[in-house]
Amino acid sequence: MGLLSLGTPLHWNDAKNHADKVRKHGIQQFINIYHNLKDRKNDVLLWGDEVEYMMVAFDHENEKARLSLRVHEFLPGLQEEEIEAAKRSLTVPTAWRPEYGRYMLEGTPGSPYEGSVHDLLKVERNMKLRRQTARKHMRENEAPLTLTSFPKLGSGDFLEPPHPAKGDASRSLFLPDEIINPHARFPTLTANIRRRRGSKVAINIPIYHDKNTPKPFIDPSIPADRGLFPEDKEASAGAALPDHIYMDSMGFGMGCNCLQITFQASNILEARRLYDQLAPLSPIMLALTAAAPIFRGLLADIDCRWTVIAQSVDDRTPQERGKEPLKDSRFVINKSRYDSIDSYLSLDSSFKPEYNDLDLVYDKEIYQTLRDNNIDDLLAKHVSHLFIRDPLVIFEELLEQDDDVSSDHFENIQSTNWQTLRFKPPPPGSQIGWRVEFRSMEAQITDFEKCGIRYFCCPFDAGNPDIQS
Repeated sequence: MGLLSLGTPLHWNDAKNHADKVRKHGIQQFINIYHNLKDRKNDVLLWGDEVEYMMVAFDHENEKARLSLRVHEFLPGLQEEEIEAAKRSLTVPTAWRPEYGRYMLEGTPGSPYEGSVHDLLKVERNMKLRRQTARKHMRENEAPLTLTSFPKLGSGDFLEPPHPAKGDASRSLFLPDEIINPHARFPTLTANIRRRRGSKVAINIPIYHDKNTPKPFIDPSIPADRGLFPEDKEASAGAALPDHIYMDSMGFGMGCNCLQITFQASNILEARRLYDQLAPLSPIMLALTAAAPIFRGLLADIDCRWTVIAQSVDDRTPQERGKEPLKDSRFVINKSRYDSIDSYLSLDSSFKPEYNDLDLVYDKEIYQTLRDNNIDDLLAKHVSHLFIRDPLVIFEELLEQDDDVSSDHFENIQSTNWQTLRFKPPPPGSQIGWRVEFRSMEAQITDFEKCGIRYFCCPFDAGNPDIQS
């Protein structure tokens, strides 16, 4: 889940006029954080996992399982203990946050783990406690499941309560806007991605061909022209590809569940080294955890969520996708803003320049600003690469900020670059250090499986003084 703010979100037609301002102040905020905290050191290794759940309502009489859209009704109750404890400077065993879907819930340990085997043994117990805690707030026929994707999302009778597929945010043929979290950030994010792109997102996943699958497969559920919105014609006009499962909404990607882990390093150099060491593990762990073979009720020829979620938030214009000559857009960008990382960060002697062998697209002006403020080449390119993107959700009340004490403009863009890894500076005025977030893994059905995966990618070793904090 990205940055959540309160206020009046701007329509893309207004937000785009403030994009340069947000970028300019976001870079200044990063420069201030960097120079204030670049010499911070001796932080202990702290880490925590984020588990996403989808709440499913079971109709045993009719043998149906549907996504329940009630999470926002009881989430404040789940968070109440944490809020009261914070007032007394206490901690709680579990913490809860909203997610994109109204049927989704994110749970974390109430306080971070440390770097000992004893702490590793706490993980499964805490995951089980989270599931039990969430279950207490649900109805008898509801359960928090850690499925990566709900197989019937967007197909048939899949919601409780039911809603027709309509809504001005996504304008989807398959998903109603009622599945979207009611916080203003989420429907605005959905709508502004569509508006910026100039069309609905077009998600095409190759269908699995067995002996009963026609060739070519043409999705019979796609209408020639439903007529509700102008975008309804896009699918039949070529957005939906033959032999593919077609999806047309951010909800198909951001409605998936995953397992993410954030590590606090002892200092900025260790965080950059950890970022690089985890980079080759990202695709490996995605493959090992792949758990999403069905979309819209159809069996896919892939088995993970990544391509779906990357396409679901692809806000690039036709010019940025290389479909048209550059005119109004600034760059040709070869990836969605949800994708793999594009460069390494470490300043270690083990790093070699030839490792960064991609043609990195970055904002040259922002890069020069960072270099003029004594930020090294690798980190300047990393940040200026993130800042080729526009801020998608701008709250009118937060346009004016004090760059010495706020990081909201920086996080606005940082938090909507959803990559396999995220390099996270300390928030201003907090006790939190330099961190790395590992983001590629898919959710697993049982807590035991999630713990096994977590142990596998553990980045610390009691016998390694370079990593042990």
